[in-house]
Amino acid sequence: QVQLVESGGGLVQPGGSLTLSCAATTWILENRGIGWFRRAPGKGYEGVSCLSINDGHTYYADDVKGRFTFSRDNAKATVYLQMNNLKPEDTGLYICAAPRVQALCELYDPDDYDYWGQGTQVTVSS
Repeated sequence: QVQLVESGGGLVQPGGSLTLSCAATTWILENRGIGWFRRAPGKGYEGVSCLSINDGHTYYADDVKGRFTFSRDNAKATVYLQMNNLKPEDTGLYICAAPRVQALCELYDPDDYDYWGQGTQVTVSS
């Protein structure tokens, strides 16, 4: 059974930083890639960043470009989302998910993802 486990969320002041982790499996990272979504209260899933195995690129949503950085540790089968200069609108439940085979992760369509973690809460507030 595939499991994705997020960690690293918390409460941070505007302008602060957090690093989220998503523990996956080598199979997931080599065969599916990984995407990060967030879900604010009362809203749907919003794509944040993803690693595509189709082209090897890392993609970012426009509102996080230059502030968030996706990285991976293959030895640990873990991916990270370094988040800098956080804003109140970044608040939400951050969830990592694995896209289906040949799905375009950068479209951030939740229906294209079939393995999901439970999420880790990020709250940006003064």
